[in-house]
Amino acid sequence: MKVAVLRETAAGERRVALVPAVVRELTAKGLEVVVESGAGTSAGIRDDDFRDAGATLAPDAASASSGAGALVFVQPPRAGDGALDARHFAAGRILLGFLDPLGAPEDARTLANAGVSAFSMELVPRSTRAQRMDALSSQATVAGYRAVLLAAGTLPRFLPMLTTAAGTIRPAKTLVLGAGVAGLMAIATARRLGSRVEAFDVRPAAREQVESLGAVFLETDHELTAEGEGGYAKELSEDQHQKELDLIAAHIADADIVVTTAQIPGRQAPLLITEEMVKSMKPGSVIVDLAASTGGNCALSEAGETVVRHEVTIIGPANLPADLAFHASQMYAKNVSAFLLDMVGETEGELIVDLDNDVVGPSCLAHGGEVRNARVRGLLGLPNEEANHG
Repeated sequence: MKVAVLRETAAGERRVALVPAVVRELTAKGLEVVVESGAGTSAGIRDDDFRDAGATLAPDAASASSGAGALVFVQPPRAGDGALDARHFAAGRILLGFLDPLGAPEDARTLANAGVSAFSMELVPRSTRAQRMDALSSQATVAGYRAVLLAAGTLPRFLPMLTTAAGTIRPAKTLVLGAGVAGLMAIATARRLGSRVEAFDVRPAAREQVESLGAVFLETDHELTAEGEGGYAKELSEDQHQKELDLIAAHIADADIVVTTAQIPGRQAPLLITEEMVKSMKPGSVIVDLAASTGGNCALSEAGETVVRHEVTIIGPANLPADLAFHASQMYAKNVSAFLLDMVGETEGELIVDLDNDVVGPSCLAHGGEVRNARVRGLLGLPNEEANHG
């Protein structure tokens, strides 16, 4: 089977879905890999690197996808009006990449109507066997690391303690809200740079992980627990949320850097930093809101923008992993490769859509002309008795 990789067309997207190292893994299993010329340029990967790894180069997207049994991407190809580019969705073709199933459920209907078998990297289950395919986690790792570097480069202060002839400089203080994969990487990065770090999360299991990285875990006299399915946070009650805000308000005024990472799949990001909290912060402090694209954890965040409010710089990055495109692509490509190799049948070079597979099945968004994911079907107002997974 031919696996096609196209040049990413989304604004600011510099990653590529496959890298030469995983091309070798796929071709060793009998798959043919075709890459659109220039697909890896923004990630620092040359056409010759792909060719040397065993891929065939195609001059344009149409040539690359022609006759392909599978199409892999970071973000799906879209037409000029923002709609999915149906030219690449031949019936029976396997699609694999980020598809934002809960944020853009109408795309699932388009894919089902096209007759493709679409698998969303956002739907990969949080299970031990699926860890190698967990692209959300791999890209969150990149985002958490980059967020702290972005803040450090903006902050008009040192992060570490320094003892100099001009006196001793106290270390900066970093507050991380949300200790999932991105939050934990932000904590580790801030600690490596010498900052003092405090962190908060509504999931009790996060405390041990936070403290293992040398950060202080914030807690209140009242239990704040909101752990949902798959280890994700779920929405707090109104009373619990107010206690959460009170806790953050008590600590944010002393923070030099705040990194927020709290998101709830399929919902608007929870508000964690009010305008009054921003006003209480020191001039020159920096907030990096990794949830800006889903509504923002900070009331003053603007998605994709950097703004200064009340002498505090608030950064709302849209796609931090693309800033570190080389390694982000390397990590993502390993996730994609692991998923594809899990689909290889008894005959090498063939990909099998087995919805009974405990990773492939739950990750399926559309197949056989139907939207397969139960939650997405619900968002579309479709009955769920036909959905196998959710």
